[in-house]
Amino acid sequence: MAETPLAFEIGTFVVLGIFFVVDLLIIGRRPHIPSTKECVQHIGFFVVMALIFGGCIWFFAGSKPAIEFYSGWLTEYSLSIDNLFVFVIIMSNFAVPKIYQKYVLSVGITVALILRGCFILVGAAIIERFTWVFFLFGAFLIYTAIGLVKGDDEDEEYKENGVIRALRKVVKISDEYDGEKLRTTKGGVRYWTPMLIVFLAIGTTDVMFAFDSIPAIFGLTKDPFLVFTSNVFALLGLQQLYFLLGALLDKLVYLPLGLAVVLGFIGVKLIMEALHANSLPFINGGQPVTAVPEIPTWLSLAVIVVAIGSAAIASVLKMKSMETKDDAKAQVEAK
Repeated sequence: MAETPLAFEIGTFVVLGIFFVVDLLIIGRRPHIPSTKECVQHIGFFVVMALIFGGCIWFFAGSKPAIEFYSGWLTEYSLSIDNLFVFVIIMSNFAVPKIYQKYVLSVGITVALILRGCFILVGAAIIERFTWVFFLFGAFLIYTAIGLVKGDDEDEEYKENGVIRALRKVVKISDEYDGEKLRTTKGGVRYWTPMLIVFLAIGTTDVMFAFDSIPAIFGLTKDPFLVFTSNVFALLGLQQLYFLLGALLDKLVYLPLGLAVVLGFIGVKLIMEALHANSLPFINGGQPVTAVPEIPTWLSLAVIVVAIGSAAIASVLKMKSMETKDDAKAQVEAK
């Protein structure tokens, strides 16, 4: 596999840095509720940029890394959409005014990108030294997939984690927001606003999201450059997606099943790779299982596209079916 040239990687980080600053730190800082047109334009722009970027990788490094990028980007994007369910619950739980929700998401996504970058560096270092960690990654992804099928992740209300509960005990937090401010004064006393708690809730929640998204992406490519860029392109435009989908998120009923298929597939793929590369005393007489087939990159991309696409189409069909039933019921009641 050809490696992407250093100049291309540096140029990529510069361009992504510009995208990041403009999308999150400039546009995202302006308190407003994005219109549907604005959301569609932003999302469409970043999707097209991701497709073009994959084409550039194909040109500079070949088809295999390009397909790995597309596979990773689609997986991370799908997981990000699923994570929006939790963001909606957090915003509702803390009664964040809608005009400031875009700003909150901007800060949350910034924190997410920094944390994921750290996880990727650590993950790459671990994988390079200990290939047996794929057994753990694979088992965890299969466990997560089973949880999605069973519906274990479908919490109807957000539960504060230990970090936030501990913070409430040691600092004074006001009951009301003061615009975008983190600190406010009431009766001559300085308080932290609920905005601090919301930032922490979004940031610490994304840490837990990374525990399944990072192993998943490493199951598709071992190149830290592709892993990181897949995450960046998945996070850019996420705040506009939040407002565009809005109330429709809870109607994507089959998305968790589609994600379960993807995560389960990647988990099995990781275990197969681990069997192929590691010697275990209780398997094959202590020799690597070289007979285990290697799953081609194009097949991974095909499984991801079919699983997520089928889940989205099935969700839309069910939503339309429910709307038809509701309309028919309303007509009967009207008579």
